[in-house]
Formats: sequence, structure tokens, C-alpha cells
Amino acid sequence: MLVITPGEPGGVGPDIALRLFQEAREQPVLVIADPELLQARADALRVAMSFETYEQAQDRVSLDAGTMTVMPTYISGSKLPGRLDPDNVAGVMRALDRAISGCLDGEFAGLVTGPMQKSVVNDAGLSFTGHTEYLAERSGIEDVVMLLANTKMRVALATTHVPLKDVSGVLTMELLVRRLRILESDLRLRFQIRNPRILVAGLNPHAGEGGHLGREEIEVIEPACAVLRAEGMDLVGPLPADTIFTDRHLGNCDAVLAMFHDQGLPVLKYSGFGEAVNITLGLPFVRTSVDHGTALDVAGSGLVDCSSMRQALAMAGWLIRSREST
Repeated sequence: MLVITPGEPGGVGPDIALRLFQEAREQPVLVIADPELLQARADALRVAMSFETYEQAQDRVSLDAGTMTVMPTYISGSKLPGRLDPDNVAGVMRALDRAISGCLDGEFAGLVTGPMQKSVVNDAGLSFTGHTEYLAERSGIEDVVMLLANTKMRVALATTHVPLKDVSGVLTMELLVRRLRILESDLRLRFQIRNPRILVAGLNPHAGEGGHLGREEIEVIEPACAVLRAEGMDLVGPLPADTIFTDRHLGNCDAVLAMFHDQGLPVLKYSGFGEAVNITLGLPFVRTSVDHGTALDVAGSGLVDCSSMRQALAMAGWLIRSREST
């Protein structure tokens, strides 16, 4: 059984969940959310939905189109689409925590998350940089890797939600070695790639131009790659970020490791926005997510595209089956 947390109540997470549950499913999927919010959003969208309650692990989870099985986790603030309310954060985080504990306990096979609004979580007094970091902390994992994938490419991130001015300081040889090991391991275990080839981007223009445009490639990135090549890992780079995503390079690799968030993800999203899936590597369970944000401006309008959530559900199911087959 997969579990969905829709994320920010004022965003499109509830919309895309309701849209998807109008379709029949082959795998049981449970939603942890406020049923009153879901009913209000269904009414706003004029979506006919029957809600069933899940409380115990033995409860039935419907596979039928037009029926959603919900584990109730209530919010105390606004249920209006497009409106952020810090009073909702406690309920949203309870839903996420319940989903994580269920995955760790084996009650759920994997987690699919809707988009969260980081700003409102922080406004409510919680330090929150994103799902990826929070999942690692709650799972007791030292480190994880954010990977986004579509049919054209897989892009992993050496650093995630870090201000650009801080990236160089965060980027250490130890960090790169750790994250490249996680990436290579999960490409083998979860994606069934026997000998993954990973392209490693440089940080600076022209990958530092031999040290004239920055020394991170010489002092951090190349030494990290050398350590891992000695272990047998197939790494190419550091390569200039302005050419690493060309067909010449992408045609002969299994993933790209970008050094920071907006170095790699704009290219991937341009290649197919709404078709990509966010995958957290290194966790003891499968977690996927959408490739977009809360889209407050279209929440409740009926204009939302649920393609990325559909892909996230499909990818979660595939990753679970792939791991079970090994």
C-alpha cells in the first residue's frame, strides 16, 4: 500500500489527489489528510468523491474510481484554496509524521508527497527546508540524495535547498563522496542498473577553467571523484554545466550530479515539466513526489495538471516492485 500526503492545504495537492482518485487503481493508495478539507475542495471542483475512513492496518483500502480512503488528520486553519495559514502547519506535519512512521514500520510500502509551502511552515515556527531533509531527519538517516527523473534524464543534486552564496562552503569532498555513493547504490538497487555511469558537473563556469575561474573543481570535486573511481565507480567529470546536458553527454550516462539546485533542475524541468518525479535516495523506504510547487494561484480552479502526481505514483510502485525482485 502506498500513502499520499497532499501537502499544503491551500495549494494544489488536494486537487491533484482528488483528480487521480477519479481513476481506478491497481495498487492500494491511502491518503492522510483532513477529510473536511478534501470534501470542501471536491465541492469547489465539482468532483464527485466518496470518502472511506482508514484507522487500522487491517482496514480495507478501496481501489475503485471515485472512492478515496482517508486516514483523518485535521487542520485548524483556513480550508480555502490559495490561502496560506500557519494554523494549518501542525496538522500538515502530523500527517507527514504519520506517513513516515507507517513507512518505517512496514505498514506502508512507500510515500508519495504533494507539494509543501516551506515559507508557511517556517512562519509557524518550525525550521523546515524541505521534504528531503525532513525525511532524512525523521528516518534517522545521516544523508539522502534528491533525484529528479523523467523519460529523458535523471538529475541528482549534491546540495539541495541552500542559498547560492553558501553552496561553495557546503560543498565538501566528504559530502560529494557520501552523496555519490548513495546515488550509485540506489541506481543499482532501485533502478536495476548494473554499472551506472554518472556525469559530475563542475561548480564554476567552464568547470573552473583550470583554476582561473574558481578552484572547487581542483580542490573538492575532482579529488572526490578520484576516491570513488579507485573504488570502481564510473564517473565522468567534473564537466562544465553549460555542456553537460547536451545529447553528446546525456546519450551515454545514467544520471547527472549537479552541484546545486538551480544548476540541474531548470534543464530537467524544461525537458518535460509535469512529467518528472522527485525521488529521495538513501531512505529505508520508497519516497517520490511531484516536480512542482503548491501553485496557489490555480488551487481550486480545476485547471491543475495532475501528470506529475500520476507519474510519482507509478514510479513509487515500480521502485517497490523493482526492489522486491532483487
